[in-house]
Amino acid sequence: MDVGDVFPKFRLQDENGEVFDSSMLEGVRFVLYVYPKDNTPGCTKEAEEFSGLYGSFMMRNIPVIGVSKDSVKSHRNFIDSKNLKIKLLSDPDHTLMEQVGAWGTKISYGKETVGTIRSTFIVGKDGKVEAAWHNVKAAGHAQKVHDRAMSLVKTQ
Repeated sequence: MDVGDVFPKFRLQDENGEVFDSSMLEGVRFVLYVYPKDNTPGCTKEAEEFSGLYGSFMMRNIPVIGVSKDSVKSHRNFIDSKNLKIKLLSDPDHTLMEQVGAWGTKISYGKETVGTIRSTFIVGKDGKVEAAWHNVKAAGHAQKVHDRAMSLVKTQ
């Protein structure tokens, strides 16, 4: 997925076990970030940073959604233990992750593996990708996404 691509439709369970249908986001700019695993250092840092910016995103009606292959129960525990404010969706079969290019071959600790490729997308009100990051480093990434989202709001 790159800038200008139409973001795929999806239906995934959220941290409460409820189905989250992307059709609920029609006409709304949103951030969707894909991360490897709940409660790991990098993923915790990223989720906490996005949660810290949650109020600013929501003042501009820009929901922030995290996606991983972790279970609904794992997401609920992650949110509760870290006091996260963002929505987390479970993609256990990595269907959405594959569609957006966030699942595949990567180098992890010097070894080639297949798994989650940390990626983030800002999707515009028209359903097209406005910004995309692939293979991101967790620390400080949320602020970069926030800054880009705010610049997109100003250019409307």
